[in-house]
Amino acid sequence: MKVSHYFEFEDRVTGGIKESVVHQRKMLDREGIAYTTEPTLDADAFHCNLMGPRSVWYAKRARDRGVPVVAHTHVTAEDFGDSFRFTNALARPLRPYLSRAYGLADALVCPSEYNRGVIEGYTDRPTTVISNGVDREKLAGFESLEDEYRERYDLDPPTVFLVGHVIKRKGLETFVEVARALPDVDFAWFGPLDLSLKGRETTRLIEGSPDNCTFTGFVDDVRGAFAAGDVFLFPTHEENEGIALLEAMTAGKAVVVRDIETFSWLDDGEDCLKVDPADGDSGGDAGSEVAAFADAVRRLEDPALRERLGSNAAARSEAFSLDAIAAEYRSLYERLI
Repeated sequence: MKVSHYFEFEDRVTGGIKESVVHQRKMLDREGIAYTTEPTLDADAFHCNLMGPRSVWYAKRARDRGVPVVAHTHVTAEDFGDSFRFTNALARPLRPYLSRAYGLADALVCPSEYNRGVIEGYTDRPTTVISNGVDREKLAGFESLEDEYRERYDLDPPTVFLVGHVIKRKGLETFVEVARALPDVDFAWFGPLDLSLKGRETTRLIEGSPDNCTFTGFVDDVRGAFAAGDVFLFPTHEENEGIALLEAMTAGKAVVVRDIETFSWLDDGEDCLKVDPADGDSGGDAGSEVAAFADAVRRLEDPALRERLGSNAAARSEAFSLDAIAAEYRSLYERLI
């Protein structure tokens, strides 16, 4: 078996999609599945991770030749908006484009049940849910970096943190305003900070954030983020899965998430705290949302609660390890071939 495992724009795309591709290739290696990263029809299956024009071109010709096409549904119009400059304008025409592009696949790989539900509104092609997974080896030894990263960014425990691209969709405004509401708590967002790619509103939120809210920019060793952070605050509005969340859980961190469908598999009060702003006294307006998240953070000042939730989260994350998931790719390819 040989797979053409293609990632269009591989040298330009970063973040969760790139991380997922890295994970997939590690899993193919674990399963002993031969693959090339070049787009080619001289393979038993053509697997594309981003349905750009070149991927679409090869997918059409693969189908003509009887080569099974697998497409990852990393991108949807729903999670494309409020990301980078111009993405809101592109989100509307993106949906019909993706409907046609995903419709070329013999099998679609969705990173979560939530993503599968969204994709069913795009096309009727067969779907398989395979998590992006979490690379436990990548986080090995993160604890040893705690002192270095706390000192580097002047962070005192318990530190509230987030990891990933700084974009509005991931709850940037909420993160900043919760930090403003809790001036005695340190907040840190670890992730690339190229303001030239951000929209005006994102730039305003970053530049107007309070003194206790640090945006680190790119960090040379992401393990340092999980070493310096204590409470993983993830108020994202839309997410296909969330690799950084799985990493935080693997690191045994207490997590706070927005109560959205993507995170329906998590158990509030057991392996996380969920915040539903609509439950607030003000009917879910911005003020009650900030108050609800701030209350969850305050609850996690209790070290015993942090320890219990973090321990449960770490146990839950074991099902998402690359070793636990890898065989699902072999099953998928063998079924198609």
